[in-house]
Amino acid sequence: RVLEVPFSSSRKMMLTVSDISGRSELCPGGMQFVNGGKFLAVCKGAPNFIVEHCAEQLMADGTVQKMTDLAKQEVLKVVDEYSSQALRVLAIATRCMSELPYSEDDEDVTADQQFQACRQGMRLVGVVASVDPDRDGVPDSVLLARGAGIRVVMITGDYLKTAIAIACNVNILQQEDDQDVSAVDCARLRPNDDYLSHCEMDSLTSTVRVFARARPEDELENV
Repeated sequence: RVLEVPFSSSRKMMLTVSDISGRSELCPGGMQFVNGGKFLAVCKGAPNFIVEHCAEQLMADGTVQKMTDLAKQEVLKVVDEYSSQALRVLAIATRCMSELPYSEDDEDVTADQQFQACRQGMRLVGVVASVDPDRDGVPDSVLLARGAGIRVVMITGDYLKTAIAIACNVNILQQEDDQDVSAVDCARLRPNDDYLSHCEMDSLTSTVRVFARARPEDELENV
């Protein structure tokens, strides 16, 4: 491994680069490497962020096709279906390179710059979904809190549809709640990367029970 850029709440992705010199495939019968490929970048993270930087996709039969806007929409549709089942979904993409797109000798190159250079023109390999079961007692505890007049709010880094599904499972959101009003992506808090005014923030947060795709600084603003 020659590079590892860890996951961060702002980029919603992580990336590794490995030396694959002399190898023609990932594993026996696996993904084929481009002739002359020396380095393999692997990026995983939030599907909407990953798909945005994919130029092609690996198909089930091993062929490679161009990643069109329609293909991206189809992938995100699948992500939405999984997320609506309270599943956490990650996308995985790769890029085979004959050389590193940055100078290893340049000490001024930041991890973010290395990340941005390596994530261009990637190939979508697929998506994976996992479940994180609700902790025992949480749904009942939320109902008790609501019955006592306590407003329970969830702030999470999860994708919005995943957050909504989990919130419904644990009774933070109930049938009478309007999900379009009661659950928001935290990007709503900072249009154009500037946070809403205190009055606007109070107005928004007074009706919201679920904040998704939260950054650490979003939690501070909410509090």
